[in-house]
Amino acid sequence: MTEEYLKLRDVLGSGEFAITAEIPAPVSASSTEMEEKIKILKGSVHAINVTDNPGATAHMSSFAGSAIVRNQGIDPILQITCRDRNRLAIQSDLMGASALGIDNVLTLAGDPVKNGDQKDAKPVFDINSKTMLSIMDVMNNDGVTMSGKELQTKSSFFPGGAAIVHEPKDNWDPKALSEKASFGAKFIQTQFCYDAELVKRYMQRIVDAGLSEKMYFIIGIGPLRSEKSAKWMKDKLFGTVMPESVIKRMEESNDQIQEGADICAELIESFKEIEGVHGAHLMAPRNLSAIPRTVERSGIVI
Repeated sequence: MTEEYLKLRDVLGSGEFAITAEIPAPVSASSTEMEEKIKILKGSVHAINVTDNPGATAHMSSFAGSAIVRNQGIDPILQITCRDRNRLAIQSDLMGASALGIDNVLTLAGDPVKNGDQKDAKPVFDINSKTMLSIMDVMNNDGVTMSGKELQTKSSFFPGGAAIVHEPKDNWDPKALSEKASFGAKFIQTQFCYDAELVKRYMQRIVDAGLSEKMYFIIGIGPLRSEKSAKWMKDKLFGTVMPESVIKRMEESNDQIQEGADICAELIESFKEIEGVHGAHLMAPRNLSAIPRTVERSGIVI
């Protein structure tokens, strides 16, 4: 029997600053590698995302990975891309996830197939992420599938969407985020942003639009491994905000791994003070072991 654990929705609903982290699903036919990664994070995060074929390459399914996370006593966040499944498969996976107690679902488009290692694969995109949100909304509230067929038991999904922190122009209208809220999104996780002042300006507009009252905003961040990885993220990873000052600080450090953890912890502390920010989402695929000490350094107790 799976042990009881704190749900992400309850953490956010209580006003506590939430810490989520991401585990890239392994390229493995065993649960061992996944379990080892979960053990590193247990006690340091409130919930764990499991990626869905990241980089458009085949990995263990997010569904299976999320079930393993839950079995280890941590609230999982199932990621589902629109790239790989049609509406029938998505609804089937959603019903199965709900039956297993996996309620947090992050909806994503998915990386382009051309970025992956099987370029002949056919992208599906039968529906988009907003439609996926609406499917969960209807399953929760009306207890029916997309076709109107009644569910014998309603779901209780806690759906989420993704966003990129950016400089809000004077005429910026967060229309896309408003639409996600209207389709039932309850939380937003963002791409990496290492600029607390930019987060402050961005979130001020979110607050002014009333969106922070409709959705919980969790800002993406992570402990850097090196100056080289910081530069790569800035140049190659779409949507990442990486100030030159952070790269310079990494360059000048004698212990770059520790410096990366310190930078991340300081930013988490800054995010906690920004109105409308409800948590931090930690991503460190090749530096997972740095996450616990980063969280500890930030002063957050799970």
